[in-house]
Amino acid sequence: MKGSRAKAGRRVVIDPVSKRTVRQVTDHPSIHHHPFFFVPAYDRAGSKLFFISHRDGKPQIYFEDRAAGEIVQVTDRPDLAEWSVYPSPEGRYVYFTAGTGAWRVDLATFEETQLADFGAVEMREKGMVGAAMGTTALSADGRWWAIPVKAGAVSRFVVVDTATGKSGVILERDTIGHPQFCPDDDNLILYAGPLTDRVWTVTRDGTDNRRVYTREDKMQWVTHEVWVPGRKAIAFVDWPRGMRLIDIDTGEAHWLHHFPAWHAAPDATGTRFVCDTNFPDKGLHVLPLDGAPEFLCASEASSEGAHWAHPFPYNDGPVAVEARQHTHPHPRFSPDGSRVVFTSDKSGHAQIYEVELAASAAP
Repeated sequence: MKGSRAKAGRRVVIDPVSKRTVRQVTDHPSIHHHPFFFVPAYDRAGSKLFFISHRDGKPQIYFEDRAAGEIVQVTDRPDLAEWSVYPSPEGRYVYFTAGTGAWRVDLATFEETQLADFGAVEMREKGMVGAAMGTTALSADGRWWAIPVKAGAVSRFVVVDTATGKSGVILERDTIGHPQFCPDDDNLILYAGPLTDRVWTVTRDGTDNRRVYTREDKMQWVTHEVWVPGRKAIAFVDWPRGMRLIDIDTGEAHWLHHFPAWHAAPDATGTRFVCDTNFPDKGLHVLPLDGAPEFLCASEASSEGAHWAHPFPYNDGPVAVEARQHTHPHPRFSPDGSRVVFTSDKSGHAQIYEVELAASAAP
Protein backbone atom coordinates (compact mmCIF):
# COMPACT_ATOMS: atom_id res chain seq x y z
CA MET A 1 0.00 0.00 0.00
CA LYS A 2 1.25 3.50 -0.82
CA GLY A 3 3.00 5.10 2.13
CA SER A 4 3.56 1.84 4.00
CA ARG A 5 6.90 1.37 5.72
CA ALA A 6 9.06 -1.61 6.59
CA LYS A 7 12.53 -2.08 8.03
CA ALA A 8 15.37 -1.85 5.53
CA GLY A 9 17.91 -4.64 5.34
CA ARG A 10 20.89 -4.50 7.68
CA ARG A 11 22.76 -7.65 6.67
CA VAL A 12 26.39 -6.68 6.17
CA VAL A 13 29.31 -8.68 4.81
CA ILE A 14 32.93 -7.81 4.07
CA ASP A 15 34.17 -8.58 0.57
CA PRO A 16 37.02 -11.03 1.18
CA VAL A 17 39.25 -9.52 -1.50
CA SER A 18 38.71 -5.74 -1.27
CA LYS A 19 37.77 -5.72 2.46
CA ARG A 20 34.95 -3.33 1.68
CA THR A 21 31.61 -3.38 3.49
CA VAL A 22 28.61 -4.57 1.46
CA ARG A 23 25.10 -4.01 2.86
CA GLN A 24 22.01 -5.82 1.59
CA VAL A 25 19.21 -3.23 1.44
CA THR A 26 16.30 -5.52 0.49
CA ASP A 27 15.57 -9.09 1.47
CA HIS A 28 12.04 -9.97 0.32
CA PRO A 29 12.03 -13.12 -1.91
CA SER A 30 11.04 -11.27 -5.08
CA ILE A 31 12.60 -9.16 -7.85
CA HIS A 32 14.23 -5.85 -6.87
CA HIS A 33 16.38 -3.47 -8.87
CA HIS A 34 17.47 0.16 -8.79
CA PRO A 35 17.02 2.44 -11.86
CA PHE A 36 19.15 1.88 -14.96
CA PHE A 37 22.87 2.56 -14.66
CA PHE A 38 22.79 6.15 -16.01
CA VAL A 39 19.69 7.14 -13.99
CA PRO A 40 20.24 8.47 -10.44
CA ALA A 41 19.32 5.94 -7.76
CA TYR A 42 19.42 8.64 -5.07
CA ASP A 43 18.12 12.16 -4.59
CA ARG A 44 20.90 14.76 -4.70
CA ALA A 45 21.19 14.87 -0.89
CA GLY A 46 21.58 11.10 -0.74
CA SER A 47 18.77 10.76 1.80
CA LYS A 48 16.61 8.48 -0.36
CA LEU A 49 17.63 5.39 -2.32
CA PHE A 50 15.07 4.53 -5.02
CA PHE A 51 14.31 1.08 -6.33
CA ILE A 52 11.66 -1.20 -7.81
CA SER A 53 10.19 -4.13 -5.91
CA HIS A 54 7.91 -6.92 -7.15
CA ARG A 55 7.06 -8.05 -3.63
CA ASP A 56 3.31 -7.63 -4.22
CA GLY A 57 3.37 -9.37 -7.61
CA LYS A 58 3.67 -6.21 -9.74
CA PRO A 59 6.58 -3.77 -10.03
CA GLN A 60 6.16 -0.78 -7.71
CA ILE A 61 8.38 2.16 -6.78
CA TYR A 62 9.96 2.22 -3.32
CA PHE A 63 12.66 4.23 -1.62
CA GLU A 64 14.84 3.66 1.40
CA ASP A 65 14.47 6.46 3.95
CA ARG A 66 18.09 6.31 5.01
CA ALA A 67 17.66 8.37 8.19
CA ALA A 68 14.84 6.15 9.44
CA GLY A 69 16.32 2.88 8.18
CA GLU A 70 12.99 2.06 6.51
CA ILE A 71 11.77 1.29 3.01
CA VAL A 72 8.69 3.20 1.84
CA GLN A 73 6.21 2.12 -0.86
CA VAL A 74 5.52 4.93 -3.35
CA THR A 75 3.14 3.45 -5.96
CA ASP A 76 0.39 0.84 -6.02
CA ARG A 77 -0.74 0.35 -9.59
CA PRO A 78 -0.89 -2.46 -12.18
CA ASP A 79 0.74 -0.77 -15.17
CA LEU A 80 4.06 0.77 -14.06
CA ALA A 81 6.87 0.73 -16.65
CA GLU A 82 9.60 -0.21 -14.20
CA TRP A 83 12.64 1.10 -16.13
CA SER A 84 11.02 4.49 -16.80
CA VAL A 85 11.50 5.67 -13.21
CA TYR A 86 13.46 8.89 -12.65
CA PRO A 87 13.75 10.65 -9.24
CA SER A 88 13.76 14.44 -9.13
CA PRO A 89 17.07 15.94 -7.93
CA GLU A 90 15.66 17.49 -4.75
CA GLY A 91 13.85 14.29 -3.77
CA ARG A 92 10.33 15.70 -3.92
CA TYR A 93 8.98 13.66 -6.84
CA VAL A 94 9.49 10.51 -8.84
CA TYR A 95 8.62 10.55 -12.54
CA PHE A 96 7.49 7.40 -14.38
CA THR A 97 5.41 6.13 -17.27
CA ALA A 98 2.49 3.77 -16.76
CA GLY A 99 0.11 2.44 -19.37
CA THR A 100 0.27 5.07 -22.11
CA GLY A 101 0.70 8.05 -19.80
CA ALA A 102 3.44 10.04 -18.09
CA TRP A 103 3.10 10.52 -14.34
CA ARG A 104 4.65 12.21 -11.33
CA VAL A 105 4.20 11.14 -7.71
CA ASP A 106 4.70 13.50 -4.76
CA LEU A 107 6.82 11.75 -2.13
CA ALA A 108 5.27 13.72 0.75
CA THR A 109 1.63 12.94 -0.05
CA PHE A 110 1.96 10.03 -2.56
CA GLU A 111 -0.47 11.89 -4.81
CA GLU A 112 -0.03 11.01 -8.49
CA THR A 113 -0.42 13.59 -11.27
CA GLN A 114 -0.67 12.69 -14.96
CA LEU A 115 1.47 15.05 -17.04
CA ALA A 116 0.84 13.53 -20.49
CA ASP A 117 -1.45 11.05 -22.24
CA PHE A 118 0.08 9.51 -25.36
CA GLY A 119 -3.11 7.85 -26.63
CA ALA A 120 -3.28 4.49 -28.41
CA VAL A 121 0.43 3.68 -28.76
CA GLU A 122 2.75 0.78 -27.98
CA MET A 123 4.98 3.02 -25.81
CA ARG A 124 8.03 0.73 -26.11
CA GLU A 125 9.64 -1.51 -28.70
CA LYS A 126 9.51 -5.27 -28.21
CA GLY A 127 12.35 -6.97 -26.40
CA MET A 128 14.46 -6.63 -23.26
CA VAL A 129 17.26 -4.26 -24.24
CA GLY A 130 17.84 -0.76 -25.61
CA ALA A 131 14.73 1.21 -26.54
CA ALA A 132 12.53 -1.67 -25.36
CA MET A 133 13.36 -0.82 -21.75
CA GLY A 134 11.50 2.49 -21.86
CA THR A 135 14.03 4.58 -19.93
CA THR A 136 13.32 8.32 -19.63
CA ALA A 137 15.44 11.38 -18.79
CA LEU A 138 15.09 14.37 -16.46
CA SER A 139 17.16 17.53 -16.82
CA ALA A 140 19.61 18.44 -14.06
CA ASP A 141 17.33 21.25 -12.83
CA GLY A 142 14.28 18.94 -12.82
CA ARG A 143 12.37 21.16 -15.27
CA TRP A 144 12.37 19.03 -18.43
CA TRP A 145 11.42 15.37 -18.84
CA ALA A 146 12.24 13.53 -22.09
CA ILE A 147 10.26 10.39 -22.99
CA PRO A 148 10.62 8.18 -26.10
CA VAL A 149 7.20 6.91 -27.25
CA LYS A 150 6.85 4.08 -29.77
CA ALA A 151 3.85 4.81 -32.03
CA GLY A 152 3.48 2.43 -34.95
CA ALA A 153 6.37 2.72 -37.40
CA VAL A 154 7.98 5.69 -35.66
CA SER A 155 9.37 6.65 -32.29
CA ARG A 156 8.37 10.06 -31.01
CA PHE A 157 10.60 12.02 -28.68
CA VAL A 158 8.32 13.88 -26.26
CA VAL A 159 9.58 16.58 -23.90
CA VAL A 160 7.41 17.57 -20.93
CA ASP A 161 7.74 20.88 -19.09
CA THR A 162 7.30 19.69 -15.50
CA ALA A 163 6.53 23.23 -14.29
CA THR A 164 3.62 23.92 -16.66
CA GLY A 165 2.58 20.41 -17.71
CA LYS A 166 2.90 21.30 -21.38
CA SER A 167 4.47 18.73 -23.69
CA GLY A 168 5.38 18.34 -27.33
CA VAL A 169 7.04 16.02 -29.83
CA ILE A 170 10.51 17.30 -30.71
CA LEU A 171 11.61 14.49 -33.03
CA GLU A 172 10.32 11.46 -34.92
CA ARG A 173 12.59 8.73 -36.23
CA ASP A 174 13.01 4.95 -36.48
CA THR A 175 14.15 4.33 -32.91
CA ILE A 176 14.95 6.40 -29.84
CA GLY A 177 16.43 4.79 -26.75
CA HIS A 178 18.23 5.56 -23.49
CA PRO A 179 17.74 9.38 -23.43
CA GLN A 180 20.02 11.42 -21.17
CA PHE A 181 20.10 15.17 -20.58
CA CYS A 182 23.59 16.63 -20.51
CA PRO A 183 24.35 17.33 -16.82
CA ASP A 184 25.96 20.64 -17.80
CA ASP A 185 23.42 21.81 -20.42
CA ASP A 186 19.66 21.36 -19.97
CA ASN A 187 19.20 22.12 -23.67
CA LEU A 188 21.14 19.08 -24.93
CA ILE A 189 19.97 15.45 -24.97
CA LEU A 190 21.92 12.30 -25.79
CA TYR A 191 20.00 9.32 -27.14
CA ALA A 192 20.66 5.96 -28.77
CA GLY A 193 19.64 5.45 -32.37
CA PRO A 194 19.73 2.02 -34.09
CA LEU A 195 22.15 -0.49 -32.61
CA THR A 196 24.32 -0.09 -35.73
CA ASP A 197 24.32 3.73 -35.47
CA ARG A 198 23.91 4.56 -31.81
CA VAL A 199 25.28 7.85 -30.58
CA TRP A 200 23.12 10.92 -31.31
CA THR A 201 22.33 14.25 -29.70
CA VAL A 202 19.45 16.65 -30.17
CA THR A 203 18.55 19.98 -28.62
CA ARG A 204 15.49 20.22 -26.40
CA ASP A 205 13.44 21.95 -29.10
CA GLY A 206 14.28 19.24 -31.65
CA THR A 207 16.77 21.20 -33.71
CA ASP A 208 20.31 20.08 -34.47
CA ASN A 209 19.61 16.36 -34.42
CA ARG A 210 22.97 14.86 -35.26
CA ARG A 211 25.13 11.78 -35.16
CA VAL A 212 28.14 12.43 -32.94
CA TYR A 213 30.03 9.21 -33.58
CA THR A 214 30.29 6.82 -36.54
CA ARG A 215 31.38 3.21 -36.13
CA GLU A 216 34.80 2.36 -37.47
CA ASP A 217 33.64 -0.94 -38.99
CA LYS A 218 30.62 -3.27 -39.06
CA MET A 219 31.82 -5.36 -36.13
CA GLN A 220 32.52 -2.52 -33.69
CA TRP A 221 30.10 -2.84 -30.76
CA VAL A 222 29.22 0.65 -29.51
CA THR A 223 27.04 0.53 -26.42
CA HIS A 224 26.19 1.98 -22.98
CA GLU A 225 26.90 5.61 -23.82
CA VAL A 226 26.76 8.19 -21.01
CA TRP A 227 27.52 11.88 -20.45
CA VAL A 228 30.67 12.73 -18.47
CA PRO A 229 29.93 15.58 -16.02
CA GLY A 230 32.02 18.73 -16.27
CA ARG A 231 33.25 18.35 -19.84
CA LYS A 232 30.23 17.98 -22.21
CA ALA A 233 31.73 14.77 -23.54
CA ILE A 234 30.21 11.33 -24.05
CA ALA A 235 31.83 8.09 -22.94
CA PHE A 236 30.82 4.78 -24.44
CA VAL A 237 31.76 1.14 -24.11
CA ASP A 238 33.56 -0.29 -27.15
CA TRP A 239 32.62 -3.83 -26.18
CA PRO A 240 34.62 -5.73 -25.08
CA ARG A 241 37.75 -3.73 -25.80
CA GLY A 242 37.36 -0.91 -23.28
CA MET A 243 35.90 2.60 -23.12
CA ARG A 244 36.26 5.64 -25.34
CA LEU A 245 35.50 9.34 -24.93
CA ILE A 246 33.82 11.36 -27.69
CA ASP A 247 34.48 15.03 -28.32
CA ILE A 248 30.92 16.01 -29.30
CA ASP A 249 32.14 18.94 -31.39
CA THR A 250 34.53 16.96 -33.60
CA GLY A 251 33.19 13.42 -33.25
CA GLU A 252 36.68 12.17 -32.46
CA ALA A 253 36.94 9.42 -29.88
CA HIS A 254 40.03 8.52 -27.89
CA TRP A 255 40.56 5.56 -25.62
CA LEU A 256 40.00 6.03 -21.91
CA HIS A 257 41.26 2.55 -21.09
CA HIS A 258 41.27 -1.02 -22.36
CA PHE A 259 39.57 -2.58 -19.35
CA PRO A 260 36.49 -4.65 -20.38
CA ALA A 261 33.86 -2.47 -18.69
CA TRP A 262 30.24 -3.47 -19.37
CA HIS A 263 27.90 -0.89 -17.81
CA ALA A 264 29.99 2.09 -16.65
CA ALA A 265 28.66 5.21 -14.89
CA PRO A 266 30.66 8.29 -13.87
CA ASP A 267 30.61 9.92 -10.46
CA ALA A 268 29.35 13.51 -9.99
CA THR A 269 32.83 14.94 -10.64
CA GLY A 270 33.37 13.08 -13.92
CA THR A 271 36.81 11.89 -12.77
CA ARG A 272 36.06 8.18 -12.34
CA PHE A 273 33.63 5.48 -13.40
CA VAL A 274 32.22 2.45 -11.67
CA CYS A 275 31.53 -0.58 -13.84
CA ASP A 276 30.39 -4.18 -13.80
CA THR A 277 31.96 -6.87 -15.97
CA ASN A 278 30.85 -9.93 -17.93
CA PHE A 279 32.39 -12.76 -19.97
CA PRO A 280 34.21 -13.13 -17.68
CA ASP A 281 32.67 -11.60 -14.58
CA LYS A 282 35.57 -9.91 -12.79
CA GLY A 283 33.32 -8.11 -10.29
CA LEU A 284 32.69 -4.38 -9.89
CA HIS A 285 35.56 -1.96 -10.48
CA VAL A 286 36.30 1.72 -10.05
CA LEU A 287 37.96 3.20 -13.14
CA PRO A 288 39.79 6.53 -12.63
CA LEU A 289 40.25 8.57 -15.80
CA ASP A 290 43.96 8.79 -15.04
CA GLY A 291 44.71 5.58 -13.17
CA ALA A 292 44.47 1.81 -13.07
CA PRO A 293 41.20 -0.10 -12.47
CA GLU A 294 40.54 -0.92 -8.81
CA PHE A 295 38.51 -3.95 -7.73
CA LEU A 296 35.51 -2.90 -5.65
CA CYS A 297 33.65 -6.11 -4.80
CA ALA A 298 32.13 -9.22 -6.32
CA SER A 299 28.51 -8.94 -7.44
CA GLU A 300 27.87 -12.62 -8.23
CA ALA A 301 24.93 -11.55 -10.42
CA SER A 302 23.82 -13.98 -13.13
CA SER A 303 24.01 -11.19 -15.76
CA GLU A 304 21.79 -12.79 -18.41
CA GLY A 305 22.61 -12.18 -22.05
CA ALA A 306 24.59 -14.89 -23.83
CA HIS A 307 24.95 -12.63 -26.89
CA TRP A 308 27.52 -10.54 -24.98
CA ALA A 309 29.96 -13.46 -25.28
CA HIS A 310 29.98 -13.26 -29.09
CA PRO A 311 30.76 -10.72 -31.85
CA PHE A 312 28.35 -7.87 -32.58
CA PRO A 313 25.06 -9.59 -33.49
CA TYR A 314 22.83 -6.79 -34.78
CA ASN A 315 24.05 -5.99 -38.31
CA ASP A 316 21.12 -7.82 -39.88
CA GLY A 317 18.48 -6.39 -37.56
CA PRO A 318 17.11 -7.05 -34.07
CA VAL A 319 17.99 -10.29 -32.32
CA ALA A 320 15.76 -11.90 -29.69
CA VAL A 321 17.80 -12.30 -26.50
CA GLU A 322 17.12 -13.49 -22.98
CA ALA A 323 18.60 -10.64 -20.99
CA ARG A 324 16.37 -9.77 -18.05
CA GLN A 325 17.78 -6.49 -16.85
CA HIS A 326 17.27 -7.11 -13.13
CA THR A 327 19.96 -9.81 -13.41
CA HIS A 328 22.58 -7.16 -14.24
CA PRO A 329 24.45 -5.21 -11.51
CA HIS A 330 24.22 -1.74 -13.19
CA PRO A 331 26.43 -0.08 -10.51
CA ARG A 332 25.92 3.60 -9.72
CA PHE A 333 27.75 6.01 -7.40
CA SER A 334 25.95 7.78 -4.58
CA PRO A 335 25.90 11.60 -5.00
CA ASP A 336 28.79 12.10 -2.56
CA GLY A 337 30.79 9.28 -4.12
CA SER A 338 31.15 7.39 -0.85
CA ARG A 339 29.31 4.23 -1.92
CA VAL A 340 27.98 2.34 -4.91
CA VAL A 341 24.54 0.76 -5.31
CA PHE A 342 24.15 -2.38 -7.39
CA THR A 343 21.71 -5.21 -8.01
CA SER A 344 22.50 -8.91 -7.69
CA ASP A 345 20.40 -12.07 -7.91
CA LYS A 346 23.07 -14.19 -6.19
CA SER A 347 20.59 -15.21 -3.48
CA GLY A 348 18.09 -16.51 -6.05
CA HIS A 349 16.14 -13.24 -6.12
CA ALA A 350 17.41 -9.88 -7.35
CA GLN A 351 18.18 -7.67 -4.34
CA ILE A 352 19.64 -4.19 -3.80
CA TYR A 353 23.13 -3.85 -2.30
CA GLU A 354 25.42 -0.97 -1.36
CA VAL A 355 29.18 -1.19 -1.13
CA GLU A 356 31.22 1.40 0.76
CA LEU A 357 34.18 2.85 -1.14
CA ALA A 358 36.32 3.01 1.98
CA ALA A 359 37.80 -0.33 3.00
CA SER A 360 36.60 -1.81 6.28
CA ALA A 361 38.85 -1.56 9.32
CA ALA A 362 37.62 -4.97 10.46
CA PRO A 363 40.23 -7.76 10.48
